[in-house]
Amino acid sequence: ARKMAARLSGGENRLVSLPLSRVRVIMKSSPEVSSINQDALFLTAKATELFVQYLATYSYKHGRGKEKNALTYSDLSHTAEECETFQFLADILPKKILASKYLKMLEKEKRDGEVGEDDEEDEEEEDEDET
Repeated sequence: ARKMAARLSGGENRLVSLPLSRVRVIMKSSPEVSSINQDALFLTAKATELFVQYLATYSYKHGRGKEKNALTYSDLSHTAEECETFQFLADILPKKILASKYLKMLEKEKRDGEVGEDDEEDEEEEDEDET
């Protein structure tokens, strides 16, 4: 534990890339967390770092990253949508769409909703006629 604490204090032998002070702030933002053990902080930061590396590598290999020699947002959002392991990120990494396309989708949903409501009213009127 002392070796770990010594490495956490800084220097060239840093074991994590993420700033521990930021990780601590994020962890403390949870109402259930009152204090954070130094080992728990380190392990959380390291696990987060490894997770981000895995997500990036997977997205690069399964996206268009190899073609463009770059990792793009669309590679990440495609991974979140298609890979079961990362589906919990779909709300955080949504597919980008143009505002005009989004407005058309909203308009279509509104029209479909109105048609559905009219259909329900028609069914209610038919039920009244039968009684």
